[in-house]
Amino acid sequence: MNNAEKIEVTKSLAKLFGSFPQSPMSDPDLQIRAYFDAVEEYECQDILAAVHRFRLGEVKEVNKAFCPSTAQLCDEVRYRKQMRDIMARAGVKPGSLLVQ
Repeated sequence: MNNAEKIEVTKSLAKLFGSFPQSPMSDPDLQIRAYFDAVEEYECQDILAAVHRFRLGEVKEVNKAFCPSTAQLCDEVRYRKQMRDIMARAGVKPGSLLVQ
């Protein structure tokens, strides 16, 4: 991940934390660092897609009232990567409509 992508992921994580109630005792900087460390090995586009889906409440089997754990975020990032790979093998270009 290059520096521009790191900044983009960090901003996205900050938005994620701003979308859910936080404990008054939590340190936002430490939280962002912990989540960033958890997803750092993945591709930026998959991380951003996963964060976006959590913010929209589109991720199944999680409590939508609370911020996801690092493990839940990593699960969704891996799922986004898997879906992107499947679409690429099927010849679907990113941003294309599947049904018209």
